Amino acid sequence: MRYKDKIVLITGSGSGIGKAAAIAFAKEGATLIVSDINKDNGLDTVSEIINNSGKATFFEADVSNYQMVVDLMNFIVDKFGRLDVAINNAGIGGDYAKIADMTLESWDKTMLVNSTGVFYCIKNQIPIMLKQEKGVILNTSSIAGIRGLPNAAGYSASKHAVVGITKTVAMEYAKNDIRVNAICPVFTVTPMFDPVAMDKMKSGISEKLKANVPMKRFADVMEQVNTMLWLCSDEASFITGQTISVDGGLTA
Repeated sequence: MRYKDKIVLITGSGSGIGKAAAIAFAKEGATLIVSDINKDNGLDTVSEIINNSGKATFFEADVSNYQMVVDLMNFIVDKFGRLDVAINNAGIGGDYAKIADMTLESWDKTMLVNSTGVFYCIKNQIPIMLKQEKGVILNTSSIAGIRGLPNAAGYSASKHAVVGITKTVAMEYAKNDIRVNAICPVFTVTPMFDPVAMDKMKSGISEKLKANVPMKRFADVMEQVNTMLWLCSDEASFITGQTISVDGGLTA
């Protein structure tokens, strides 16, 4: 129960890593604000938490819409009066193409959601944490945020931006007891990364990707979530400004 009586926000928690994290934090005592652009998915996450005796509420928000982000943070302050942990997890994969073939629309949308959306969230989370003189922010980047990813320049650039924001904000507010870190997951089996669906589009691609990982497998979603649980807890109280790769050795 590391998060008993803690108020925890997770964006993009209607599915994938975000959903698994919301359920796990609730099991450790947190009161969850589940936020997602997909209302049905978000409500499903809340129902699962409540059915397992946890505490959660849903707020629909698109992190690429600044006013929605402002409304989300105002809702948290009005209802709970504080925000102990903010996990900025919402993101999209974008279209996969070589940069010469990438559309302007794909680039703009990927950057808006994955990097500008994180900026919008942090900009409005920091004032709340300054008032309470403590807080933890965790951003979801990617291994593509610390290395290249062919055919995904938009995604890679947006996730590199998340790493840069993380390090800078951590330095700006370390003296205020606000910790800011990021995790960089490798290929993790979720609805966003489905090996079976990938192989239907291009036979054998999942095995090729797996072969590049030294541990020769994809990550289980809980391997990402367990890292998140630790980084946001007091057990990691002297860790800030870090990007933690949960990648089976890929970036080594």
